[in-house]
Formats: sequence, structure tokens, C-alpha cells
Amino acid sequence: MLGPAFVAAIAYVDPGNVATNTAAGARYGYLLVWVLVAANVVAGLVQYLSAKLGLVSGRSLPEAVRDRLPRPARLAYWGQAEIVAMATDLAEVLGGAIALNILFDLPLLWGGLITGVVSTALLFVQDRRGQKPFERLITTFLVVIACGFAAGLLVSPPTAEVFGGLVPRFDGTDSVLLAAGMLGATVMPHAVYLHSALARDRHGHVTGSAVRRVLAATRVDVVMAMVLAGAVNLALLLVAASALRGADNIDEVSGVHAAIGSTLGGGIAFLFAIGLLASGLASTAVGNYSGAVVLDGLLHVRVPLMLRRVVTLVPALALLASGFDPTAALVLSQVVLSMGIPFALVPLVRLTSSVATMGDHVNRRATTVCAWIAVVAIIALNLTLVVLVATG
Repeated sequence: MLGPAFVAAIAYVDPGNVATNTAAGARYGYLLVWVLVAANVVAGLVQYLSAKLGLVSGRSLPEAVRDRLPRPARLAYWGQAEIVAMATDLAEVLGGAIALNILFDLPLLWGGLITGVVSTALLFVQDRRGQKPFERLITTFLVVIACGFAAGLLVSPPTAEVFGGLVPRFDGTDSVLLAAGMLGATVMPHAVYLHSALARDRHGHVTGSAVRRVLAATRVDVVMAMVLAGAVNLALLLVAASALRGADNIDEVSGVHAAIGSTLGGGIAFLFAIGLLASGLASTAVGNYSGAVVLDGLLHVRVPLMLRRVVTLVPALALLASGFDPTAALVLSQVVLSMGIPFALVPLVRLTSSVATMGDHVNRRATTVCAWIAVVAIIALNLTLVVLVATG
């Protein structure tokens, strides 16, 4: 019964995580460890609630939102979700392009195009073979990503100072910007939308005595997947904090690779590049799957797979062709994702706290309180970010 959460977890280890987490570790050491820990706890909670909504109500989150909004509001809601989808694809295509440039010295534009083509091939597995083979394929990618990004810890383990990073605090505007980016890269809106459909499509609309059994298995699925994704994210930050402080060009992902090679050795740098490539390929496929779920759920519109792929791929390729700094684009894309989080979380918490929607499986009061606290904290961080950036 495991699998749907591991597909959703790919969103939590996409190339945007590499840019934000390594930048956080290299600039501030262990200062922002608490952001990753808190974000991963929130991610586990919201992914479970998303899966629970799909299983109990038989509706994906976008479908449930569509049922409750008039058409103009649905179009506006879809518009922001599509911007989030484009930001997601931008980060993931850029990550794959950078990895191919590192490994084979391919121009970024060609690398982005190859990433788009290969990710489309991965989507055909889901389209033609079904969900279970797709889950196994994506889980394999997740293992490769974990090995590639965590290998550096074997050579440069963290120091005891890491425990100081569990104390919530910031150090200037840039640290808030990075924290928002880390949050956007860890709590991913499209993963919240997608998980409700993944769980529903895998298990169906569960009723009767089977609900508790399936929900229990789903909790195990979510915990295992989120622990693995959280460990990968934490490993990225810890490697940067312990081995890359003061390194040159650390704000660029290619610079991170070069610094890892010079400090930890060519073998670790090669594994890092392989992990980055696997991250870009798998997360792009999952992101596009999510985009299709959102479009179908909100507007009841289905488009051919290739057309859907082109719509989100073109902006990423245009950015690569323009010569814009790819690493800066990665970090900014995560900030855009962070801004889209409330639009996914607020309706999710409201729906799963509704007796009319969930019946006997409505959230417990403690769960609802924790969920609303997380939503308010995320919105507050985003508003703080906007104010700080606007005021310089």
C-alpha cells in the first residue's frame, strides 16, 4: 500500500532545494536548520491531510475546490496555480540542465531541452503503464537522489554546532529570503494538490471499515517518504555548512559542484551531479503530472500530454536562452512557490476540518489547531519577506 507519498516526496527534493539549502548552509552555517526541520514537519502533516481528503471524500483537492467556487473564482484560482506550476517546472528544468552541463559540458539550453524530453518519457510510463509502475520508477529516482546528495556527509560530517541551528532565528533580510525559498522548496503547493489525487486513484474512494486501515497505511507511507526527503534536504545544508563555508562562487549550483570537488573529492562531486540530474528529471515529470491534475480538477479540462509539457517547458527554455543567471532563477522560483502555499493549505485545512466533507474522519481538534498554526506562520513569513524586499 506504499507508494503515493514517495511520488509526492520527489517535489521536496527537486533542484530548487539544492540552490536554497546549499546557499543557506554556505552563507549561514547551521543557522537555518530549524527552517528545514519545521518545514518537513509541516510537509508531513499537509501531505497526510491531502491524501486523507482524497481517500475519504473521493475528490482531489482541486476537484473539491471547484465544487465550492463560482467559475470566475475558479479561473483566478487556476491562474495562480498555473504560475506556481511554471515556477516549479522552471526550477526542475534548470536543475536538469545544470546537471547535464556539469556532467557532459552541454549548453544549458540543450540540457533543458533534453530534460524536458526525458521527463516526458517518464510521464508516458504513467500514462500507458499505470500508477504503480510510475510509483516504482519515481521511487528509484528518489533513492538515487538521496545517495547523490547525502554522500558528502560520509567525508565531512556535521559538528555539534548543528544543534544550535534548531533555535528559530534570522540574521538579516537575506536570511529571511532564503528561509522563504527553503519553505517554498520544502512545502510544495503542487505536491499538496497531487497527493490527494494519487491516494484516491491508487486506493479509490474508501468507505466503511476499510477507511481506518487505509488511513493507517497512508500515515506510514507519508512518514517514511517525508523522513527520507527531509534527510536529503538536511544533508544538503549540512554538507554546505561543514565543507563549503567561504568557498568561491557558492551562489551558483555549478560553483557548489566545483567546491564539493575541491574539498570533498571528485567522486563525491560526481555523485552530487548524478543526484542533481535525477532530481531534475523525476521532479519535472511529477510537476507536470500535478499540473494536469490541477487543470482537470479545477476546470474539468484535459489537454494532451505533449501540449501540457510544452506550456510549462517553453518559459524555462526561454529563460535559459536569455542568459539569465540560472541559480538566481532557481532561488527566486522557490520564493514564488512559497507565495502559492497558502492557496493550497487554506482550503485543504478547511475541507478536512469539515464534517460535511469528511464525516466521521474529520480532523481532530488538535490536528486542526496545528494545521492552522502552520498556515498562519507560513503566511506571516511570506508577508515579512514581501515587506523586507519592497523596503530594500
